[in-house]
Amino acid sequence: MSSRVLPGLAKAAAILAPALFGWPALAQDFPAKPIRVLVGSAPGDPADIIVRLIQNRIVERLGQPWIVEDRPGATGRIASLAVAKSPPDGHMLLVALSAHAINPASTMPLQYDTAKDFTGVSLLARQPLIVAVNPAVPGATLKEFIAAARANPAAHLSYASPGSGSLAHLIGEEIARRGKIDMPHIPFKGGSPAVKAVLSNEVQMTTLIGAILLPSIRSGALRAIAVTSDKRIAELPDVPTMGEAGFGSGAIYNWIGIFAPGATPRAVVNKLNAEINEALKEPAAVKWLADSGFEKVASKPEELDAFVASETARWLKFTQEFGVKFE
Repeated sequence: MSSRVLPGLAKAAAILAPALFGWPALAQDFPAKPIRVLVGSAPGDPADIIVRLIQNRIVERLGQPWIVEDRPGATGRIASLAVAKSPPDGHMLLVALSAHAINPASTMPLQYDTAKDFTGVSLLARQPLIVAVNPAVPGATLKEFIAAARANPAAHLSYASPGSGSLAHLIGEEIARRGKIDMPHIPFKGGSPAVKAVLSNEVQMTTLIGAILLPSIRSGALRAIAVTSDKRIAELPDVPTMGEAGFGSGAIYNWIGIFAPGATPRAVVNKLNAEINEALKEPAAVKWLADSGFEKVASKPEELDAFVASETARWLKFTQEFGVKFE
């Protein structure tokens, strides 16, 4: 081999060495500083609660502070943009909800690419939603509610959501359009004001998670008419699924997932996955998830990536099929 070739090989080896050997070394040294965790929802929301409940276990295992920062607004896009533009070293993470996979269907262009700018770390938990109405509204089930709405269009029914582009918005649109009823969407700034509007009968229907709705349902202040899971839930065994009501578009869950910037080394992602999933065994976290009606998932990174891709495709197809627009 000529001496002229050797410098070229040495240069190539120098370029390839970090890719071949750097990731394991980086994971071994990770984390080198505090980990900032940006939550795309408000303080006290389920995503905020669960990442704080695992905080102490994470700090013990990783030896660095776990700093939770709530960045609500724009259905999670504010927090998402900050993480997408951060250094891909695992020291800034995103806690996102279902809207993360819905936002690509928005009429407002995103300033990041959901598929390329994020890599999944772990799908933490999920929970079906409950379709609930004010007790003054006729219909004990979703089928009966739709039939009553068709029979009396002068009732001027409407549905509430925590904001445009939320799961509650899209599920309400599906019920209205597939049920062929006139039911305008009334967006609110969060789940609590949406529930208050239905409790007062200002708005007649909403679709939210059990952690928010079950207290009002148990007290009789609201009536559950459907659940969005693939089978009936233990808390409401007499309430049919949307599938049983003839809506065969598949189960819908509100979910909580943790993501890193897209170019984060796989070894760092895997280390985060292992430590976060282990921290989910924290007794306080286990109890809170169970009491709030969440199912703990603790997925692998590639499983979360595949799930987000399928959900993104699902909601893009839905919004195109029905002409649903939101910003």
